[in-house]
Amino acid sequence: MKQVVLYFPGQGAQHLGMLADLAEQYPVIKETFEQASSAIDQDLWALVQNGPAEELNLTYNTQPILVTASAAIWHVIQQEVSADINVIAAAGHSVGEYSALYAAGILSLQDAVRLVKKRGELMDTAVPAGEGGMAAIIGLDRQQIQKVCAEASFAGVVEPANFNAPGQIVIAGTAAGIKQACITAKEAGAKRALPLQVSGPFHSSLMRQAAEPFVQALEGVEWSEPNFDVYHNANNKISSVVDMKQRLVEQLYSPVNWIGAVESSCVGAELAIEVGPGKVITGLNKRINKGLTTLATGDCANFEKLLSAIKGED
Repeated sequence: MKQVVLYFPGQGAQHLGMLADLAEQYPVIKETFEQASSAIDQDLWALVQNGPAEELNLTYNTQPILVTASAAIWHVIQQEVSADINVIAAAGHSVGEYSALYAAGILSLQDAVRLVKKRGELMDTAVPAGEGGMAAIIGLDRQQIQKVCAEASFAGVVEPANFNAPGQIVIAGTAAGIKQACITAKEAGAKRALPLQVSGPFHSSLMRQAAEPFVQALEGVEWSEPNFDVYHNANNKISSVVDMKQRLVEQLYSPVNWIGAVESSCVGAELAIEVGPGKVITGLNKRINKGLTTLATGDCANFEKLLSAIKGED
């Protein structure tokens, strides 16, 4: 039995037509989408397969879709290899944390998608459109990024938002703050400073006004004891069910430390599985821990590689 850690992707992993080939082979994919769609009265599968892409990429649509997609793939993993793996821990990148909470049995699928639908709506409206943003900075370390943000702060709020991998950090803030920080980062030796196509300054202090109404949403769902440990973005630690809600509120306005999440959660793991569409996490993890193999699951070809690895056929 392989000791595995599960990782769940966040926004940016979605794309039109995702999971189509898996759905042909595994009926549980569409069944999962039907369950989630009924919970929020929205046909998520139709949006994923038919678009338009602009609708798919709206944060309040993307978030429930990603949680559903990861849940669907998790169901296939359970169906195919549950007797061959022992999950020792999990973590999810931003909204992926809710996918992890579902997989661990802490939240029901219905509550998870309702929560992230609300989360997406609150994040979308916390800062007026066009007034905030994010940018990826390539080639600077944590201390350099913090210095860049401090030096650019005269122009507007700008803060580290995602510590994705060594040399790959995302910043968030006001439009003016981001613009100045990109200039400052290049002057400091950054290889690239790229504004991202997102609707707001996620995981920055500008998201604090989304926190209070989200507390109310979190109080309205049922929480269960976990089947395995889930490491939080906000502090890279596990917590009791009682404290989980606070960690999820903090996650709205705190940086996602993915480097720390992986380092904390992978101890004792023989294999990591990226449970969801795309290969973003797989790519990041190669830069965080070269000794940990992460396998993607978002299509039939990659899923077959996972089955071979787990069953010892590779």
